[in-house]
Amino acid sequence: MFTKSEHPLRVEAALDPRLSRWMWMVKWILAIPHYIVLFFLQITFLLLSIVAFFSILITGRYPRRLFDFNVGVIRWTTRVNYYASSVLGTDAYPPFTLKEVRDYPIHVDVAYPERLSRGLVLVKWLLIIPQLLVIIVLSTSGWTAYRYLDDYSPFSSGLIGLLSLIAVVILTFTGKYPRDLFDFLMGLMRWSLRVLVYSSLMTDKYPPFRLDMGGKEPTAGVVEPAGAG
Repeated sequence: MFTKSEHPLRVEAALDPRLSRWMWMVKWILAIPHYIVLFFLQITFLLLSIVAFFSILITGRYPRRLFDFNVGVIRWTTRVNYYASSVLGTDAYPPFTLKEVRDYPIHVDVAYPERLSRGLVLVKWLLIIPQLLVIIVLSTSGWTAYRYLDDYSPFSSGLIGLLSLIAVVILTFTGKYPRDLFDFLMGLMRWSLRVLVYSSLMTDKYPPFRLDMGGKEPTAGVVEPAGAG
């Protein structure tokens, strides 16, 4: 399903070719049941991240069951954001599951790290600050490392929200979602998720300062052109 990626996080998505011109206006309402469930899942995500911190500090390992659960929360949240807020790239209603769903148009996975640095876990919050400054500009003035997991509005107040709004307004008038905007929004989403998994201690791979645009992950060692997704 995934191309071989140079980063432990892999995000791939397909733009729905038959998007409704008007459905984007009510998707955030239709997604309310997801938001209710995700509220509790994301609290659990934060608590398990704290448990993982001490486990990594003592043993150098992220407990596999906790890791898989937190990947599931990211996966579920990303599907809902892709449907209702951050990209609005599909009309397919998100499934209520932490598991990978092969026939859903967006897929997220994170490679499990067998070992993690016990020293690095103490300073990741400091190292990630430059990345957070970029994400603040891209997303919203209220963004934190976990802001991506808590986006319950139809559009964020930053660049991502603005571009998503422009894309669906163009969709409304032309019947087509602009491909260049989709590729760019996927790059922003991918960057935000890389920052999230690093700050959540799920990898020691520092996020690159770049946009890997398009629906497909860039092949390991190669950055694909924006139109390749």
